[in-house]
Amino acid sequence: MDIRVDPDIRKAETLPGRLYHSDRAYELQRECVFARAWHFVADLNRVKAPGHVLPVELLPGCLDEPVVVVRDDRGVARCLSNVCTHRGAVVVEGEGHVNSLKCRYHGRRFNLDGSFRSMPEFDGVDGFPCPDDDLPRLPTGQWGPFLFANLDPSPACPFDEWIAPVEERCAWMPLDRLRFDPDGARDYLIDANWALYCDNYLEEFHIPYVHRTSLGGLDYDAYRTECFAWSNLQFGVGRAGEPAFELPDQHPDSGESMAAYYFWLFPNLMLNFYPWGVSVNVVAPLGKDRTRVSFLPFVWDESLRDQGVGADLHRVEMEDEEVVESQHRGLASRLYRRGRFSPRREVGTHHFHRLLAAAMGAEG
Repeated sequence: MDIRVDPDIRKAETLPGRLYHSDRAYELQRECVFARAWHFVADLNRVKAPGHVLPVELLPGCLDEPVVVVRDDRGVARCLSNVCTHRGAVVVEGEGHVNSLKCRYHGRRFNLDGSFRSMPEFDGVDGFPCPDDDLPRLPTGQWGPFLFANLDPSPACPFDEWIAPVEERCAWMPLDRLRFDPDGARDYLIDANWALYCDNYLEEFHIPYVHRTSLGGLDYDAYRTECFAWSNLQFGVGRAGEPAFELPDQHPDSGESMAAYYFWLFPNLMLNFYPWGVSVNVVAPLGKDRTRVSFLPFVWDESLRDQGVGADLHRVEMEDEEVVESQHRGLASRLYRRGRFSPRREVGTHHFHRLLAAAMGAEG
């Protein structure tokens, strides 16, 4: 299957339709895309004190990697493998506060930084302990209260480069006031390939057709997308009277009425900024034709929650789900091959297709 995507959007064709229904492509994406990507792990407001441990399943349904978020004795937040280096049992099985990490299977202990501490009945073992007896530490990055981690010990994309466009546009926002809203959080299950959900999110074209009312506060003529190395940004310019950010004087978009910033970070994370706060959207593949999308709202101004284009995210999601599921069914057609891109309105989708094809080895 040829999945190369021309860098010139005027000449480029989309990824082949059968890629979205391919078991082989999905397995390749799991190992070459998701196992090497940055992932949202935790809200660090939940893990504040030294000794606080929070076990997490990294991208459940796809990677299913057991990790644990730990505040060590110095207050440093770490993300460690949660699999004992002796026989592979899960070490931390529940959230709590501890002085060390202990595997209940055979009593192996680790310090809060993941280093090996002790092991009973191992006298006389040659070359023990060694670095392989420590719990592996995942590369991590923090932005605001959010902790991210990568399973690859040498990520192709440095975290600072990955998050830099978000930092440039949004560092001025009151991130220290963000608080998770568990009542507003919701998981959506979609009968479609995960990449189709990203395709739809990243293109501007469908807004006046699918979201004519729900996103009617956006100025479609001023709506645009800017691409970066590992992410892109859709500028949600609001119509007159639409609630908007009060941007600092030196901000790159000062003078514009910005109702929303829609960031997508490769491969499956959306950070949607509204005057009320941030909706963190995690797209998790559950197979080649099933996807879970988690909406995690973090709020800094509850009084603005029901205003503007970020007021009814559930309706927007329902509208998107219908068209994405329809597209997934259509791409199973034996008669469909590849499509073309609108150079004005599908810049983000073209960018995503190029990154995905490269990660899957199209250039090689």
